[in-house]
Amino acid sequence: MRKSVNRPPTPDVMENQGKEPTFQELINIELIESGEKERLMELLRERLIECGWKDEMKALCRAFIKKKGRNNVTVDDLVHVITPKGRASIPDSIKAELLQRIRTFLVSAAL
Repeated sequence: MRKSVNRPPTPDVMENQGKEPTFQELINIELIESGEKERLMELLRERLIECGWKDEMKALCRAFIKKKGRNNVTVDDLVHVITPKGRASIPDSIKAELLQRIRTFLVSAAL
């Protein structure tokens, strides 16, 4: 079976029977069901575009492709090289804003 870079393998159904969800899983479920996760993702996209992060990542990808050669680069290669740089370069102000929005959501959802 081929593994995906973007998501872990699906757990076995028998493995999860009778197992209580963790607090993190409960929060994730609530975020998804309420639609707040999608709103947070859209806010993140907007903020990253506004601060120039998206253009910076695009430039890093282009430079990597140019260095290695267009036919010698896979998407997995790009993800492996760019992801650490991308995560590290997200401005702290954006992280703080998202964290505050999540906290506000949790208080309003009484979780």
